[in-house]
Amino acid sequence: MKKIRNILENKGHQVYSVTPETSVYDALQVMMERNISSLLIMENEILKGIFTERDYARKLVLMGRSSKETPIGEIMTINLFTITPSESIDHCMEMMSSHKIRHLPVIDNNRVTGMVSIGDVVKFIIEDQKRTIQQLESYIAS
Repeated sequence: MKKIRNILENKGHQVYSVTPETSVYDALQVMMERNISSLLIMENEILKGIFTERDYARKLVLMGRSSKETPIGEIMTINLFTITPSESIDHCMEMMSSHKIRHLPVIDNNRVTGMVSIGDVVKFIIEDQKRTIQQLESYIAS
């Protein structure tokens, strides 16, 4: 059974984060520069929350707040779902579907070691299926 660590081996362990005091505007700048749709909110290497494009739309724009004046800590999601590297990709998909989330921080020994998005999961599954098909075609041809 494929695990979250298999996804991280392919995509890497890079995590982008800001502190709770960072303005929403500055966080959006980071997201734009990195072409990502979520950021972890961390303080002294401790995970405090997550900020997503959905948070921006629902908690800032629709509430008429200013992105330059609002600290991200005021609108971040604090009730986080996380996953470990040893958990299955099937469990990850189940969590994402049942909780309607697109990003899961990966926690190992109480440390953030990566981030998995629904796009990462789909990409991994497609590539894994391609490898399986190639192996089966090679087996049949020989």
